[in-house]
Amino acid sequence: MKIILTGHKGQLGRTLLPQLAHHQVVGVDLPDRDITDREELLALARQFRPDLLIHPAAMTNVDGCARDPQAAYRVNGMGTQNVALVAAEVGAEMLYVSTNEVFDGHAEEPYHEWATRQPLNAYGRSKLAGEWYTQNLLDRFYIVRTAWLYAAGGNNFPHKIIQLANKHGSLKVVTDEIGNPTYVEDLAQAIAQLIQTHAYGIYHFVNQGAVSRFEFAQEILRLSGRADIPIEPISSAYFARASTPPLYAPLANSAGAAVGITLRPWQEALAEAIEREGE
Repeated sequence: MKIILTGHKGQLGRTLLPQLAHHQVVGVDLPDRDITDREELLALARQFRPDLLIHPAAMTNVDGCARDPQAAYRVNGMGTQNVALVAAEVGAEMLYVSTNEVFDGHAEEPYHEWATRQPLNAYGRSKLAGEWYTQNLLDRFYIVRTAWLYAAGGNNFPHKIIQLANKHGSLKVVTDEIGNPTYVEDLAQAIAQLIQTHAYGIYHFVNQGAVSRFEFAQEILRLSGRADIPIEPISSAYFARASTPPLYAPLANSAGAAVGITLRPWQEALAEAIEREGE
C-alpha cells in the first residue's frame, strides 16, 4: 500500500513508521511540508498517488490551543480539511487521529464511538472540526480517537511526573480527571491492524482500564522505583490552567473489538514503557 503519513516526526508518527515498514510511506511534516498548504500537499499526492493518508499531525498543546484557538482551528480543523480534500482528489482512504476531548466529560460510563460529541475546550473543538471534515468530505475513512498518549521518553505525562518527582521530592496530582493512559506503541500497532481491514468508521483505541491522573502518577512512581515519593491528591480546581479538560472521559472500545482489535491493560503497557525509559 502507498501511504502518506502526516506528522511523521511526532510521537505517534515516529512510532507508526516501523509498523508500516512493509508499505511504501512518504512522510509530511514541518518544516519541509505544512498541512495547512493544500496545494503543496495536493502536488505531492498527485505525484505519489497514495492509497491511504494517515493523519496524526496536529496542534496537541491543549493549553496552547486555549490561548490561541484560531491557530488550533487552522491546524486541526482546516489542516484536516486539506488532508481530506486531497484524499478525495486522488481517490485515497484516510485515517484521522482524534481525541477523547471531543466529549464533555459529563458521562457516567465510558464513551462509545457513537456518543454525542460536545467538547469543552478549543483543542476539542478544533479536533471535532477535523472529524466533521473527515466524515463529510469522504466515504472511505477511519476516525481513531485516543487519550492520554505517551511514549518512553519525550514530553508526556510519565516523563513529567518522573522529572517533577526528582526535582521536588513530592507531588500534587489531580484525582478528578479520569481517562485511559495509552501507550503509543500499542496505538500504532492497532492502527496498522485497522488499515488492513478496510472496515471504515469510528474507533476508540486506548489501553484497557480507566484511571485518575493521581492513580496514573502513583503507578509511574512505583514502576520507576520512586514509590517513596509522597504524592498528594488534589482537585482539578486547585490546578490552574488555560484549558478546561473533560473530567470523566474514558473511551470504550466497541468498534475495534468487533473487528478483533483490542489494546492490553494500561498497567502492562506502562510497565513496558517505564522499562524502556530506563534503558
